[in-house]
Amino acid sequence: MSDHEATPFPPFVFRPPRKSWTIHIVLFVLTVLTTTFAGALIFVDQQQSDGWLLSFLRGFYFSIPLMSILLVHEMGHYLVGKRRLLDVTPPYFIPAIPPLGTFGAFIKIRSVITNLRVLAEVGASGPIAGACLAIPLLFLGLCLSEVRPGVAPASSGLEFGSSIILELLCLLRFGDFSFNTTIILHPTAVAAWFGLFVTAMNLLPIGQLDGGHVVFALFGPRIAQRISIAAFCLLIPLGILLWPGWLMFALLTLILGLKHPPPLDPYTPLDAAGRKLAWTAVALFVLTFIPIPVNVIE
Repeated sequence: MSDHEATPFPPFVFRPPRKSWTIHIVLFVLTVLTTTFAGALIFVDQQQSDGWLLSFLRGFYFSIPLMSILLVHEMGHYLVGKRRLLDVTPPYFIPAIPPLGTFGAFIKIRSVITNLRVLAEVGASGPIAGACLAIPLLFLGLCLSEVRPGVAPASSGLEFGSSIILELLCLLRFGDFSFNTTIILHPTAVAAWFGLFVTAMNLLPIGQLDGGHVVFALFGPRIAQRISIAAFCLLIPLGILLWPGWLMFALLTLILGLKHPPPLDPYTPLDAAGRKLAWTAVALFVLTFIPIPVNVIE
């Protein structure tokens, strides 16, 4: 018999590999820079330039609200996913060249969604969270914007389209609708406008977009599939008649797929709280949708 006592092996504990945030932080910083540069160009276009350094610093009036809206939107998805024990990644921000400076952001859900309630929460949480910040920022931006009575003759540049929520805020701020006045939007208003436009794009009831999650949770696979195909088909005439960007978005949704995969439990009906959340997202889509988002005036 040995003089040494037998030492049992320590119990094996599985620890998943740590996920690096490096790529997410790098993309976030790059997108802050590109959106700040885009905001600086807005001030230059409005002839408020006092040198590139000051213009770049003014660009934060655009980048900070825009990045905040995108971050809150994606963190809405992320936190709900974590609370529901889903395997979700932190947000990936996508930098781009001006005039916008970004193509938005996204998260990856690497596990199967468990049931319709979770599906509704995941789909609706991001847009609703982002809109809760974007709408007050849009009103603030309108308060900082310059308004001129009457409709000025068209000049070169970008003309931003309107939504129901924008018209309601213009009525509250200026006492009139945007199409009866000329509004020189402050960069903060432009950032909030873009944040709400991204919200509406995500809420289109197609495939695995946020809106696709919502209609699947509300109506089930068969009706959701029909709505997805109908919405996709509607983008074609919208792209031909109103704004060519809808054609590009239709192609993107076609590549991503028009069919929504079912959750693990697709049979248990959505409860009252889930339905309320989902219908709130539907109402938000109606309020923020812009048929002609941008018109280029030459």
